[in-house]
Amino acid sequence: MSHTETAVSTTEDRTLPAVIYGLYLLGLVNGLTILVGLVLAYANRDNAGPKMATHHRFLISTFWIGLVAAVVLGAMTLIGVVLSIVLIGIPILLLAGLLWCALGVWFFVRCVVGLIHLSNGEAYPRPDAWLV
Repeated sequence: MSHTETAVSTTEDRTLPAVIYGLYLLGLVNGLTILVGLVLAYANRDNAGPKMATHHRFLISTFWIGLVAAVVLGAMTLIGVVLSIVLIGIPILLLAGLLWCALGVWFFVRCVVGLIHLSNGEAYPRPDAWLV
């Protein structure tokens, strides 16, 4: 290799994406660490190698898709609370509760699948996918 060529590492640092996945999973309990993870993902996505950059993209899209779903479910819950005065809101509240649980499972599964790909040293195959 000549002095003008640069050596490219075949291994990328997997520590930061792993920390961000951990912050996201911890955020299912406290909510705040998800925002810390999002800031870290945005701050480091340009410095990551090609494989880890897919994990950063995946983590960022996971946050934004989850936020949109949470806003919609929050509005649905509010409508259900208001309409529960006339009893029609009770089924809406039950459905909203079920969908909140589904959102939590979706978020958890995305983080676990991302961690599996990360632990295998793989790029995330479809970082812009809505499901998994």
